[in-house]
Amino acid sequence: MIEVSDQEFQRLIDEALGELSGEHVKNIKNIAILYEELPTPEQRRELELRNDQTLLGLYEGVPLPQRQGMTRTFPDKITLFRLPLQYQASSPADLKEAIKHTLWHEIAHYYGLDHDRIHELE
Repeated sequence: MIEVSDQEFQRLIDEALGELSGEHVKNIKNIAILYEELPTPEQRRELELRNDQTLLGLYEGVPLPQRQGMTRTFPDKITLFRLPLQYQASSPADLKEAIKHTLWHEIAHYYGLDHDRIHELE
């Protein structure tokens, strides 16, 4: 496990987001990217996670293909969970890579990809 300060974690998020390539990443709109220490009990319940399951990130919103012209005043949200990400990393480079991978995964949900399709692309 590696521990970093709040400022360092945010810097790693910013760097990882900047390194993600492709027009899909550059074209995300109206989405907040945040981090929390851990998922809330409500989030874990909604996702039906068992106690032994880890959540690294979460997309909350309406995926683009499901919007069908609807307008929204609130942004969608991607939340990265700092403690699980730190726990799996053994170096700052590992942590940055885990953040980058998790961001990519959650952005894929924003575009409407399900877990099966995301795993195919990975």
